[in-house]
Amino acid sequence: MADKVLPRHLGIIMDGNGRWAKQRGLPRSAGHAAGAEVFKKMVLYCNRIGIQYLTIYAFSTENWKRPQNEILTLIGLFKIYLKDALTNFLSENIKVRFLGDTSVFDPQLKELIDDIKKTSAGKTGMVLNVALNYGGRAEIVRAAELLAEDVKAGRIQPEDINEKMFTSKLYTTGQPDPDLIIRPSGERRISNFLLWQSAYTEYLVMDILWPDFTTKDLDRALDDYATRNRRFGGI
Repeated sequence: MADKVLPRHLGIIMDGNGRWAKQRGLPRSAGHAAGAEVFKKMVLYCNRIGIQYLTIYAFSTENWKRPQNEILTLIGLFKIYLKDALTNFLSENIKVRFLGDTSVFDPQLKELIDDIKKTSAGKTGMVLNVALNYGGRAEIVRAAELLAEDVKAGRIQPEDINEKMFTSKLYTTGQPDPDLIIRPSGERRISNFLLWQSAYTEYLVMDILWPDFTTKDLDRALDDYATRNRRFGGI
């Protein structure tokens, strides 16, 4: 990968777990379990090839609309893999951050999230952003609320607000915008993911369900990215 132009910040929308399970006559929970294994493999691989920032869309603000048993399955898997992250990811020098409102989760999950953030705070390798209870619109509203509080407290004036200041109130503050977002499963939607940050992001939709996604598929996506001419509105 040394001679390939890699995205500095890669985003992945993990999609297709339910359909993968349905195709095999399995419960949706089996698809989520298979997808969680792929998540772990992709994180370790991205760190190994030199991706500096990886943002994984794990659970959106809209996912609460799913059946209760499926939500409980997902939360159970989060606990399993966050415990795993305390050993595998951190031993790989990966710094883990969380995007979204994690205050709504149960005490055990919140404790795991806090433990991982504290334990990985001093790591210097790849930054892994796990988007949990995350929505792009909610993030933008939150940033606006934080700026409004600053104005109300007299710390800033409304005319002081600009894009740089707004960006500083986002969950991804201090990080570069994503260069590439990959969406497996063939669905052609943004799905409320990194709306502000992805203004000039390259997108790639791949017709493969997330549990079937492999490192070769990721390599193929990165090869495609390397051929793109990013103009950022210029010529």
